[in-house]
Amino acid sequence: MNNKGFGTLRAFLWPVYREEYRKFIPMLLISFLICFNYYLLRIVKDTIIITAPSSGAEALPFLKVWAILPTALLMTFLFTRISNVLTRRTVFYAMIWFYIAYFVVFTLFLYPNQDTLHPHAMADKLEALLPKGFRGLIAIFRNWTFTTFYVMSEMWSTMIMTVLFWGFANDVTSVKDAKRFYGLFGVGTNLSGVAAGLIAARLSTHIFNPSLPFGKTAWDQSVTFMNLIVIAVGLSCMVLYWWINRQGLGYTEETLKAHRDSPIKMGMRKNFAYLAKSKYLTCIAVLVVTFNIVINLAEVAWKDQVKQLYPNPDDFSAYMAGVTFWIALIAATISLFISGNVIRALGWTKTALIAPILTLITGALFFAALLLPKETLLGICAGIGTSPLLLAVFLGSLQNCAVRGTKYSLVDATKELAFIPLSQEARLKGKAAIDGIGSRLGKSGGSLMYQGLLLVFGSVVGSTPVVAFLLIAAVIGWIYAVRSLGSQYQQLTAEQPPAKPSEEPAPITP
Repeated sequence: MNNKGFGTLRAFLWPVYREEYRKFIPMLLISFLICFNYYLLRIVKDTIIITAPSSGAEALPFLKVWAILPTALLMTFLFTRISNVLTRRTVFYAMIWFYIAYFVVFTLFLYPNQDTLHPHAMADKLEALLPKGFRGLIAIFRNWTFTTFYVMSEMWSTMIMTVLFWGFANDVTSVKDAKRFYGLFGVGTNLSGVAAGLIAARLSTHIFNPSLPFGKTAWDQSVTFMNLIVIAVGLSCMVLYWWINRQGLGYTEETLKAHRDSPIKMGMRKNFAYLAKSKYLTCIAVLVVTFNIVINLAEVAWKDQVKQLYPNPDDFSAYMAGVTFWIALIAATISLFISGNVIRALGWTKTALIAPILTLITGALFFAALLLPKETLLGICAGIGTSPLLLAVFLGSLQNCAVRGTKYSLVDATKELAFIPLSQEARLKGKAAIDGIGSRLGKSGGSLMYQGLLLVFGSVVGSTPVVAFLLIAAVIGWIYAVRSLGSQYQQLTAEQPPAKPSEEPAPITP
């Protein structure tokens, strides 16, 4: 379909035909709810780890290497295995049920019994024996139930949001329709962040109610409330997904039969071998890895500053909720007024270059606030009426809002568009390898760098100069991947024959 029949304003804001509402609106709601959980879990997981006993931002690099990466490998292995024996619809239900079961167990058993389950005495002995640089590793062992929560929250974003939802969307959406729909999906998913930020901020200021049957503190009760919301939202996603497929608007019996008759066998080793043979998929992988290295390097330094400013979990959570609100608002605005229109006006490459260039500018400002000579920094702060810590937190928050705001709108939209011209096999295997493991490799790569720096310098602050250099190098790699992928994407889409309004474009294998 094209944009014929739309007025100028509607073509800009809502380029969806009435006959598409039955499919588009439920998919929009699913993306909204899945991303709502992502944003809410992101606030909670950061707070419970960074403000946990004897913990801080230095725990994050160890978490991402020794807990999240192995779990990502395991989850991707399980996903590829069950994808070989179950239908796409069954895989979606099974994965959602798995996450709901975990959050039920955490809410009703693990979190209420944390004092009994956490090995504080053994962790204290380890802290006395090991160098200061191991403090983060000991913290994730000490607070192991919080570690499992952090890991499962991260896996929600990878497996449910990125692999399952976007895999489903890519399977049932043509390139032409994606150019109209994906920008609006971005609006919905980012408005979910606005809602999650507001709800988390409200719950973070909750006053302890002794009449409630759970929690010893206001923060305990806030965590319980937020987890109950996560569980309810997960169930709602399954109901909407069931309705779409029941109406024949998603995976129909014919498409499922076609998948069974010509199955694409999934396997981690085969998926990565397939990826390595394709320059196109390799460029997408480099884009994802370098972006996640950049995000990880900047966020650890920033969250360390936030922890210094807000050591109390309620205050920390409320501040992170506020940042989440602004990230989502920026991303929603870009998705609504800029994203789809910029892609159509400027093309894929120029649109995809906006995020790394913005990252470079805002990252330079943040690290300047950490690395400028003390006298120079105090002079600047005196001139604008603030303190060095407040300035660093503000610039770090600005950097995080700008980069994540473009990530959730421009980066995600252009990345998903890059998958659509490929064959079904390339999309399925490429997404499983890139989204299931690639993002984790990026975060783990940044975390490994941080771990080495923590062992050498002993603290996040001490390692800041080297971190700034590594961030610049990663952004350069990100820009190179975008430029190379852009030229290949343009060639693939130019080669693709025009689709009739009722037909899907013919897939092309790289």
